[in-house]
Amino acid sequence: MPNATLDSAEDLAAVNALRMGVLRLSRRLRHLRVDQTMSLAEMSAIGTLVRCGAMPLGELARKEHVQPPSMTRIIAVLQDRGLVRLEPHPQDRRQKLVAATDQAQAILQASRSQRNEWLSQLAAQLDEDEWARLRDAAPVLHKLAHL
Repeated sequence: MPNATLDSAEDLAAVNALRMGVLRLSRRLRHLRVDQTMSLAEMSAIGTLVRCGAMPLGELARKEHVQPPSMTRIIAVLQDRGLVRLEPHPQDRRQKLVAATDQAQAILQASRSQRNEWLSQLAAQLDEDEWARLRDAAPVLHKLAHL
C-alpha cells in the first residue's frame, strides 16, 4: 500500500484494530517492570543510554522527546539511586556525559526478560497459523515504530 491513502472501510477497520491492539498491549507491557518504583520516563532514559551509550544530557533529552529541565530532574533521581553516573566529556570540559551503570543495565535486562516471558506465555495461546502471522508481522511493526 505504498503512497496510498487509507480510504476503504476494510483498511480503516484494520488501522483501527491495529491501533487498539498496539495500545492495549503497550499499556500492559509498560506495567511489567522489575522495579515498580521507577517511572516510565526513568526506564526509557536508561533504555536509551544502554542502547546508544553515554551522551550529553541535552542529546538524551532530544532522543527522549522531553525538555532539558525535565531530563535534568530524571537524571538527578537516577543518579541518586546509583543507576546513572556523570562522566567527563572527552572534547568539552564544560559538559558531562550521562552513562547507565551496571545496576541500571541489570534492571533493564530483568524487565525485558519479564516482558518477553509474559509475551511468550500469551503467544503460546495462539494457534500455529496465528503465531506464524504474528511472527511475520513483527519486523513490520518494528519498522512502523521507527518511522
